[in-house]
Amino acid sequence: MNRRDFLVRGALAGAGLASYPTALRAAAHPAPAALQEDAATRELAMVALDAARRAGATYADVRISRNRTQSVATRDSRVTGLADDETYGLGVRVIADGAFGFVASHQPASGEAQRVAAQAVAQARSASRTRLRPIEMAPAEVTADGRWRSPIQTDPFDVSIEEKVDLLLRANAAARAVRGTRLVDSSMAFVREEKTFASSEGTYTVQTVYRCWPQMLVTAVAAGDFQTRQSTDVAPMGLGYEYVLRSDLVGNATRWAEDAVAKLSAKSVEPARYDLVLLPSHLFLTIHESIAHPTELDRVLGYEANYAGTSFITSPGEYLGKFRYGPEIMSIQGERSTPGGLATVGWDDEGVKPDEFLIVRDGVLEDLQTTREQAPMLAGHYARQGKPLRSHGNSYAQSWADIQFQRMPNVNLLPHPERDVTLEELVAGVRNGILIEGRGSYSIDQQRYNAQFGGQVFHEIRNGRVGAMLKDVAYQIRTPEFWNSMDLIGGRSGYALGGTFNDGKGQPSQVNAVSHGCPPARFREVTVLNTGRQG
Repeated sequence: MNRRDFLVRGALAGAGLASYPTALRAAAHPAPAALQEDAATRELAMVALDAARRAGATYADVRISRNRTQSVATRDSRVTGLADDETYGLGVRVIADGAFGFVASHQPASGEAQRVAAQAVAQARSASRTRLRPIEMAPAEVTADGRWRSPIQTDPFDVSIEEKVDLLLRANAAARAVRGTRLVDSSMAFVREEKTFASSEGTYTVQTVYRCWPQMLVTAVAAGDFQTRQSTDVAPMGLGYEYVLRSDLVGNATRWAEDAVAKLSAKSVEPARYDLVLLPSHLFLTIHESIAHPTELDRVLGYEANYAGTSFITSPGEYLGKFRYGPEIMSIQGERSTPGGLATVGWDDEGVKPDEFLIVRDGVLEDLQTTREQAPMLAGHYARQGKPLRSHGNSYAQSWADIQFQRMPNVNLLPHPERDVTLEELVAGVRNGILIEGRGSYSIDQQRYNAQFGGQVFHEIRNGRVGAMLKDVAYQIRTPEFWNSMDLIGGRSGYALGGTFNDGKGQPSQVNAVSHGCPPARFREVTVLNTGRQG
């Protein structure tokens, strides 16, 4: 038995799983036969579209997809979880009598495709009895034969479970070697979406989308206290296994463990108003919650109220082109083109090639996230700006079994528009402040107006210099006041991607993944709380 087999066998047995050979075969099974040959898949899509037309649909699209997900989790020297799931099927969306219908099936065969399409039309006709107005779709460029694949080097599903477990256990051992460390958890998660889209307008696209997320959580314990350190400086990405290796969990484990131990003896923050310098590993989440979510058009219009509600932006006409979100140096971009971005694709799930657009330009709210159904709701605004009516390509469904709806693209805070401001310059302008790294716990109200955010690692800033570590830090914001307190943004050299792997929305709920790029930034006179104090 070689070392790798010994490690995996011992870990699986320690996790209480089935006997080693059986468990390993279940966890590392070879991928099934590839998604049907393209000609067969195209034929199946055409059968569904033709059946929808015959049943009376004025528009139809079909998605045929196979999604595979895998996760491996460990604690200390044991495997605590293994999962490898795959789902395959088709979903047909139609417009009939001015209303949507959607039906899906896990049996992607010709007869079933015809049945599903006809049922979707019947569903739309039933729904039309209660519609307020007919569905209007923004025009979209036809892509007759599109192909796209995430820019990966190594398919994570081609890497054995043994190799993944071995890497995680070596990282755990490196962290546990730091005195004061009590527990170490580590994991990897992978997604591969293979999907074909076809519409009655003539668009046909085939895409393979990858996502991965390596992570660690180190817990340190001392008398009467415990502190944790998450590997939040390693963001989830739309890349392959090469990103796991590049993240160097083993090499970084010692630093993360040392941070957790150091937090035990760190000074507890004094509640007050401080200047904050927020690093990208932290700031991306504040962007996600206080900018990306409230600029989803369905939340603005009140059509979406699940998962933390609607938006403080209550009317596009009253806010677009008028509302000052932040200072003139602030511009927020929506896009789905950044290599490695979690929301990056070639086409969205309506067959639209996404564009790059400014949600906030020079501090003023300029646009909102849209799908083909939503874009016509902003037709007057676009006409006044002299812009063509089109969707920004923000439609997504988590699988063939779910109807596509508006999901955010990558939403980014752009670097300083004129120069490459360094982190040192941001810190140098602070007399009494806090440097915050990494995402932590947070809460936000139903309109994404009032919120508070924690982090992972905090250091005081005194007279332009980074000083001792702090703990128990969280800051409170009211969204427009907070962003207007930003007086300086970092430059391109400090720009980095953060991201969230499982962003929930909708009812029934769906999850998507999205990245947020940003440089570090400085905010003045922000209210800071002490989270460790009672009462």
